[in-house]
Amino acid sequence: MASTQSVPELVAAAQANAKMQEGWIAETLVLMGGQHVSEAQIEDLTAATVALELAAVDILSVFEARMQHHFKRGPFSRKLKSILAQAGKTDLANRIHQYYLAINVLKHGTGASYRELLKSPSHLVAVKPAGDVTADEADAPASLIDVTLPGFFDGLTETILEAYRFLEKR
Repeated sequence: MASTQSVPELVAAAQANAKMQEGWIAETLVLMGGQHVSEAQIEDLTAATVALELAAVDILSVFEARMQHHFKRGPFSRKLKSILAQAGKTDLANRIHQYYLAINVLKHGTGASYRELLKSPSHLVAVKPAGDVTADEADAPASLIDVTLPGFFDGLTETILEAYRFLEKR
């Protein structure tokens, strides 16, 4: 992604990529339903899911990097949540926080963000208990966040765009 692209342009590109991955995942799951699943199908499905996870991590990271200049120093997500709450944008502040936690779990696994998500369930993010996550192979991802949940990526990108518009108007 070129550095001359705006945040909305980068979000649009990420959305287009995610839609393609989501469509492929949905189509594959329908085709696999009730039938014997081949190792190749599982590998392809895993690869598409990992691509979605990486796209989610990337778009939030790019948003943070591009918008960090709005804050002197300190953790971007906390400062953004705080300023949104102070402006009466409580719903947006909460959504930003939920998605931040989810992306943090995708990047780092179980930890403080994971525990916080487990303690305060949200309709935005589907968290899997660590004991329920299995990987058939050593290098297979043990996804703790279900990025294939309908609306997850759209919700993430819409939240980013709303926060972007808020920050740019300040």
